[in-house]
Amino acid sequence: MAESDVIPFSATLHVRDTCLCLHVQRAARALARRFDNAMKPIGLNNGQFSLMMSLNRPQPATMAQVSTLLAMDRTTLTAALKVLERRGLVETGIDPKDRRGRLLRLTKDGMAMLSAALPIWVRMHAEIDAELGEGGPAALRVMLGGIR
Repeated sequence: MAESDVIPFSATLHVRDTCLCLHVQRAARALARRFDNAMKPIGLNNGQFSLMMSLNRPQPATMAQVSTLLAMDRTTLTAALKVLERRGLVETGIDPKDRRGRLLRLTKDGMAMLSAALPIWVRMHAEIDAELGEGGPAALRVMLGGIR
């Protein structure tokens, strides 16, 4: 390696201290761990909760609707759905408007699981909101919502 290819350690420290991507990833992992730990007793993780909540709607959802809402590619969504389908929490069916498409919905057991998970989610959010202080949660949502 040529001496000109060496990146000074000060650059590493600068990235560590200022990289928005790094800070958001670390915060996302910390939040995910907290929600995972809280939901572990009922057998869900935070990703499963979010996916199941996205299916809590009057009409079955399409794959496109759910993948857009969760900002998840279809391959990742399909893998996550398979886990919930095997557990009997989610069902997929053929879309009668487009036989190539699939419609997703919670089963009766899925709705019961989501009903058990929601109070845990509410409690965890109350704790986190309190830690962030007055106005903190709303401001954070606005700031994060601005990233596209």
